[in-house]
Amino acid sequence: MDKPFQRIGSKSNAHVGSEFELNASQFFQNQGIKLTSNFKIEVGVSKLKKEHAFDLGCAEQKILVECKAHTWTAGGHVPSAKLTVWNEAMYYFFTAPSDFRKILFVQYDFNARRNETLAEYYIRTYQHLIPDDVELWEYNESTKFAFNRLSEG
Repeated sequence: MDKPFQRIGSKSNAHVGSEFELNASQFFQNQGIKLTSNFKIEVGVSKLKKEHAFDLGCAEQKILVECKAHTWTAGGHVPSAKLTVWNEAMYYFFTAPSDFRKILFVQYDFNARRNETLAEYYIRTYQHLIPDDVELWEYNESTKFAFNRLSEG
């Protein structure tokens, strides 16, 4: 069966996401932060709250993490539909308790033609939708290194 939107070389896009989430969990564990998968917490914009599951989180250390293993398209174009999911994550962070640390943890993917990473593009284009208390960490799976892209400038 032809799967035009599946990442080349992967079993499935779900597998890519799950593997990236495991890498994120390991990265944070190496930083002394133990996170739980499918971490549920109540969110909402009014008195009415509803439980939402973040990819990773910790009640004791008050941390919420959403993981996104998205890349530029095979042709080097903007993955617009994928970035709407990043916007959705920003909304959930906005509606989450203010005393939690909030991290969007994304895969490093550099586009030589544009001379920027997908995270840099997202910040440049959608910074008006990123809440002030959200950190956007970019993770390089090859080097196992990550840093907060929003704290550099």
